[in-house]
Amino acid sequence: MFPSFLSRNKTPETPEPTPAPAKAAAAPHPLDGLTGGAFSAATSGERAAKVREWLATNPGAEQLQEVFKELSARDKGAAKAIRERIEELRRAKGQEAIAAEWADKAGKLLAASKLNIADALAWQRDAAKAGAPLSREPLASLKTQLAERVKTIEDLQHRVQVQREAAVLLAQRVEVLSTKSYKDAQAADSALAADVQHWQDQAAALESDASWSSVEARYPTMLDTSKSQLLVVWEAFQSALQQTLKAAEDTQAPLPAVPVWADELRAARGLPTEAEQAAARAAAKPAGKPAADPQEAKRAKQAVQEALKKLQEETAEGHGKGASGAAQQLRAVLKQHGKQIDAELESQVNAALIAAGELEGWQRWSADKVREELLAKAQGLLARPEGQELGGRKLQETLRQLREDWKKADQSGPTNHALWKKFDDACNAAYKHVEVWLGKVREEGAKHRAEREALIAELKAWTQAHKASTEWKAMQRDLFQFGDRWRASGHVGEKAYAELQAAWKAAHHEATAPLHTAQKTSIARREAMIAQATELAAAPHLNIDAVRELQRQWQTEAQGVPMDRRHEQKLWDAFRKPLDEAFARKTQQRERVAQQLSARDQAVLDASKALEAANHSGDAQQIQSAIEALQQALKAQREQAQVAPEAVSAPAAAPAEVSVGTPAPVDAEAAPETEAAAAEDGADAAEAPAPAPAAPAPKPVIAQRSGDDRPGMKRDAPVVAGRGGKPGDRRDGRDGRDSRAPRGDRNERRGDDRFGRGDRFDRAPREDRGPRLGDAAFRAQRDALDHAQAALRKLASQAHGQALTQMMDAWSKRDAALLPAAQELGRMPGTVRATWGQAIAAPAAGDAREALLRLEMAAEVPTPADHIDARRALQLQLLTRRNDPSPQETWQQDVAKVLQSGSDEASARRLQNALKSLLKK
Repeated sequence: MFPSFLSRNKTPETPEPTPAPAKAAAAPHPLDGLTGGAFSAATSGERAAKVREWLATNPGAEQLQEVFKELSARDKGAAKAIRERIEELRRAKGQEAIAAEWADKAGKLLAASKLNIADALAWQRDAAKAGAPLSREPLASLKTQLAERVKTIEDLQHRVQVQREAAVLLAQRVEVLSTKSYKDAQAADSALAADVQHWQDQAAALESDASWSSVEARYPTMLDTSKSQLLVVWEAFQSALQQTLKAAEDTQAPLPAVPVWADELRAARGLPTEAEQAAARAAAKPAGKPAADPQEAKRAKQAVQEALKKLQEETAEGHGKGASGAAQQLRAVLKQHGKQIDAELESQVNAALIAAGELEGWQRWSADKVREELLAKAQGLLARPEGQELGGRKLQETLRQLREDWKKADQSGPTNHALWKKFDDACNAAYKHVEVWLGKVREEGAKHRAEREALIAELKAWTQAHKASTEWKAMQRDLFQFGDRWRASGHVGEKAYAELQAAWKAAHHEATAPLHTAQKTSIARREAMIAQATELAAAPHLNIDAVRELQRQWQTEAQGVPMDRRHEQKLWDAFRKPLDEAFARKTQQRERVAQQLSARDQAVLDASKALEAANHSGDAQQIQSAIEALQQALKAQREQAQVAPEAVSAPAAAPAEVSVGTPAPVDAEAAPETEAAAAEDGADAAEAPAPAPAAPAPKPVIAQRSGDDRPGMKRDAPVVAGRGGKPGDRRDGRDGRDSRAPRGDRNERRGDDRFGRGDRFDRAPREDRGPRLGDAAFRAQRDALDHAQAALRKLASQAHGQALTQMMDAWSKRDAALLPAAQELGRMPGTVRATWGQAIAAPAAGDAREALLRLEMAAEVPTPADHIDARRALQLQLLTRRNDPSPQETWQQDVAKVLQSGSDEASARRLQNALKSLLKK
């Protein structure tokens, strides 16, 4: 790869090294022969190919396990195929066991003399759900056999229905022949007899079929009923026809029962027909009725009218059963008094009976329709799709509702015993599932009852164990847990739950009695604290120490005895309210004094508002002027504080020394006279100049204060002097660690100025910044300065962008006069700007690609995708030029090179992106 380097370092005298003899070939793996060289394969791909070839020979499970154990430690990728084959064999073995189980079930179904279609369909569904391989033998053939048996049974059932229809048609043929001449019936007798015999042969064939015992129970009954009805009609037809033929031959023979044939024979004998005899009897009947007793006729008419009125009412209301009973009662009255009523009342009775009959027929039809719908619902309870079966409770409620609806249907019409039997069988079949569910519910109820009884016993034992305990929080937590466990316990019957609930309430009441007693006692203590807080708040002088102690007692009480959250919050609000009002009054008093700003605070506020207005104007010069004005206002107030120091005056009850830089607050409670004066005269009246000290040495300003009203401080104790501005001063009055040796002596013992920093006490004192500003003034000047700095940064960024745009414009037009000034470009020497102007003014020449790449590297900005390879190559070159300056050092010269070259849109964009970052550094 590097011939020059090798030729330069190779020693001619050194002989060529002789290759070492190859190692003896490793012994082959014991399983290498079995797998066809899978263990000796050089690469993983070859090893996987060898394994696939070996798996194609269908090795045994033991061989697969052995090879997988050895190969998985060497190459898991090649062993993956073996693992998949092992899992496949394991699944196949499991499926074989499942297939054997379901094959045995199918064999039992096929061997049974009676096969239920539902059982056969359920076998196929359950086998598929269990994961049995129905597409493999022997389940595939068993599935086919069951399907054929089911098809045979369904075909038999269909044929039974066809036979029933055929029997009805034969009976209709016989009935039609009975309305025609007996000669026509005699001519069709032989053909009709053949058809009847053929029907009987087909019915016998159905009954002799091997699968006849597997059809549903209603089909044999259907066939037997059709056969009996057809034979009865056929035998009656044969006997009537034989009697008619004999009467035709012998005039003394009796006439047949068929009216048409009898009239035909009467006409042949010369006798009047049945119609003629009826007309003669009607003509011979007298026109009027015999006269009856008036009183008897009146009673008969009254009885018929009462029965008629009741029938009309039942009919109008649509009561089928009531109308049927009223009609029967009316008929009974007519049998007794029918001859004694007039024709008008008789016509009304006939009309009412006809209406009742129509109502009864309609009610029967509508009731049967309702019953058929209920029957379909009952039969469909167990025929729902998989996954949509009804639960036990839902099924029980549905059955109860179906039976109630059936009772209502029976009340509205005559009873249909055939539909009732089918409906009852379907409901009983569905109720078997309800019984199974009820058994499970009883078992679960017994289990849940035992759990609840054990929980009650556990609560009683816990009550005995915690009788003397005062850990109220732990006790309440345990009781809550007991309640959660009781609510989460399972379902039990209503009666059992009533018994258990009573026992649970008694045990729970006994367990919570100590806690309730403690809570009542705690409530009494808290109410006493509320009364004490009300007294403290009503006092003219608020005792802070007493308030803090009362709050501490309340917290201790609240942490010791837990209560209901709402009740506890209500008590806490009642406790807090008077104290909050007292503190609010005190705060208002202090604010009244602090509301009147001093002249220096007002000056700072005015300067801050002027600065905010300048910030909104967007003028940098105006913002700078406003900042200087604010600084002057701050400086003026410091100078004023140095010229005329002030001290806060207070009652001379407890004098104390404070530093000049720390203003003393006014106590609103200990000095009401001072507060009144402050409210009248303003903030200036609260301060008074201290008298000049007699000694020549300056002393700190002396201020007097009656006490400290801060929380935890005593009003009677004098205020300890604050820490002075000089480092080393102590609050206890000692002079800067004067109890020990002087600092200089120790420095001499340890070595003077061993860190080279000098003595920290020799430093110049800090600048005295005067009294602190008020909160409003301080916040206003701070926010105004922050906003001003942000506005100046924003304006500088905008100006910088405009300068770069002008620079790109100057480059494109090759006009140095358009180049921005050095101040606009940033902090850079003027010579650099002159160099760039000369580059722009000169004619375009040179290649700026490398210079642009160096600028992008110096600015650490991304390079366009087209120049990424060039940037990487340049970076590699720069790594070999260790003594050359870096791009960060020569970016100004690189800019001049770019400006000297020709301008285009892409180069201008790249140069502008780089200068945005470089000019800010």
